[in-house]
Amino acid sequence: MLIDFFDAFARDYHAYKRGTWCYEDGLLYRGLQFLSEATGDPRWEAHLMRLINEQVQDGPEGATLFGYDPAEFNVDHVLSGRSLLYLHEKAGDARWLSAAGHLLTQLKNHPRTKSGVYWHKLKYPWQVWLDGLYMWAPFQIGYGQETGDDALVADALQQVSTALDMTYNADTGLYAHAVDEARLQPWADAQTGHNPAHWSRAVGWLAMALVDIRELVGAARFEPLEARTRGLLKRTLDLRQPSGLWLQVMDQPDLAGNYGESSASAMFVYALQKGSTLGLCDAPSDLMDKLTAGVMKQGANGPEMAGMCEVAGLGYYESRFRDGSAEYYVSEKVVSDDVKGVGPMMMAYAVSLELEGQRMPSKVSA
Repeated sequence: MLIDFFDAFARDYHAYKRGTWCYEDGLLYRGLQFLSEATGDPRWEAHLMRLINEQVQDGPEGATLFGYDPAEFNVDHVLSGRSLLYLHEKAGDARWLSAAGHLLTQLKNHPRTKSGVYWHKLKYPWQVWLDGLYMWAPFQIGYGQETGDDALVADALQQVSTALDMTYNADTGLYAHAVDEARLQPWADAQTGHNPAHWSRAVGWLAMALVDIRELVGAARFEPLEARTRGLLKRTLDLRQPSGLWLQVMDQPDLAGNYGESSASAMFVYALQKGSTLGLCDAPSDLMDKLTAGVMKQGANGPEMAGMCEVAGLGYYESRFRDGSAEYYVSEKVVSDDVKGVGPMMMAYAVSLELEGQRMPSKVSA
């Protein structure tokens, strides 16, 4: 069922922001990459090439990214660059690395907190958000490795370590969605700078970032982040619900209106399974099966991935103040088949195939 669902989703997919380079499309690109690598089926790379070629355009000064404005200084825009690095490494076509270079130029000029971490966006000054770590850090590491610039790798690892220090909540054993270093935002705690509640997808972004970084840099270089990563994965697994899903506000099961949220659940299943392959945690064998049973529903037009928060943020947006409280997170719109959930679901499924091969060697013919 999942393979057919993923194929139809990619076939019918329309660029999330009318073709403008954005992180949402990048999640689908990552999912297609993972499926291609896990299955060897050419359809996944065909989907990827069709979609990404619509956004990477050739100009007189090399490849450009449609609708991308580096002056926004938005780390969200960087995520899709990981697929450019993948295609460059796979095919050796300098066009892909040229396009990725625009994103690296942004990061080299990106404003930082006093503690040395990239602002989430220019319009979010002095703020570090967990999702931002997934958006930019693995890309910067991968670009540094691809070009032989180790300073980029070292800088990214140091920034992630500092961000973990800034966002950690010792009382819950989790990390805050965001921290305001300046303590100026109305949502920020006066002492910690944290927002009040733990949104599961924010923690999911972090978990994915950490296991991806570990895979990129190897065990020895990851050592300063290892204990905190192990701790996060263990804490995440402790908060898994009997359904096999994680709650929208992941540590408050008694919260009115709280629900099993599908995008974060897919992210956690991906991170736990990937962490298992890397020796960072012990992943239960039923993670993927329970995820599929919990989030895949029969809709009016066929199978759909249901129960996902469409979007959540902090601060003012369209005359609404998002205060980062538990009550706020459960008030956001719930949708089906958003790429922020389907992309991680693709990744989780692909890694489950890798684990299945490890667990059932009898499937390999002699």
